[in-house]
Amino acid sequence: MSNGERPLGYQPESYEPSPKPPILDSNSMFCRHCGTVIDKDCIICTACGKQVGVLTQTKYCKFCGSIIDVECVVCPKCGKQIEELKTAAPHAGVANPGVVITNNNIAGAYGAYPMGVPKDKWIALVLCLFLGYLGAHKFYEGKIGVGILYILTVGLFGIGIIVDFIVLLFRPNPYYINHR
Repeated sequence: MSNGERPLGYQPESYEPSPKPPILDSNSMFCRHCGTVIDKDCIICTACGKQVGVLTQTKYCKFCGSIIDVECVVCPKCGKQIEELKTAAPHAGVANPGVVITNNNIAGAYGAYPMGVPKDKWIALVLCLFLGYLGAHKFYEGKIGVGILYILTVGLFGIGIIVDFIVLLFRPNPYYINHR
């Protein structure tokens, strides 16, 4: 017994036999966190204070496992969409009555051209080069008032023609004019 072994039947002086394990009845359960016997209907463990049951108004996120409100469509913890949006029952052959389309105009804000009226860069450039003093490139773009100003001032005294030529040179083809 010199190697640290204890003789059979040895009990330290402060030894007390372990208590009998608790017996569960049909209305009790063990806390999954601390092992204390608690009532089966408990939501929060009375010993450790952690949640053991599920509230009737909550559910688990299928992505991160967090307990969330039963009405949540997007998990507030992980940000993923949990389920599809709820819509009212279809009526009168309408697939989604929650969406009401009142605009039947498919043309857009500028007629049939939602980005504006397309203009050819090279036509405007040639008009600016040869008839810029008459504002022909401005009339081509549909800017009548500026075109008249170019006629009265001979292309803004020639400076407007040079500026417009450089601007037109670096525009994409086609470029778009929004009439306001």
